[in-house]
Amino acid sequence: MSEQANNKLLTDVFVEGARKGWDIAVHNTIPNVLMAFVIIHILKVSGALDIIGKYLGFVMLPLGLPGESIAVIMAAFLSWGGSAGVLVALVQGGTLTAPDIAVLIPGMALVGSTVQYMGRVLGVLGIPGKHYLVLFGICILNAYLAMLVMSLIV
Repeated sequence: MSEQANNKLLTDVFVEGARKGWDIAVHNTIPNVLMAFVIIHILKVSGALDIIGKYLGFVMLPLGLPGESIAVIMAAFLSWGGSAGVLVALVQGGTLTAPDIAVLIPGMALVGSTVQYMGRVLGVLGIPGKHYLVLFGICILNAYLAMLVMSLIV
């Protein structure tokens, strides 16, 4: 470590960390959550959310979840913050309840930001694209099993 780093006051370190946290919130988290609210509103108004729930939602029914809840997991592939925004929007709209949230959270965590990590991790490591489907499949299977277990608990 440099001598300058050793001489930093605890308050300076705290303030620096707080600035970095603020930057992450302002430049990443808040825009993702806001985007999710807007997308869910557009999907609801256009009727697309009902269509998604009707044609893809059968996957969520064994978990005791409404079909529209699949939008949360779909958003989780792109962004954890975005999926949280979708979740909150569906709760505010009366589509999801507290037990539904408990079932969805493990799935969100296990597929959270998979597409982002594909580029940031797998691409950087040089993992061949032919393996991505298997890796995504493992994420999906783990998420579904975790949600199934949670649905039995709540």
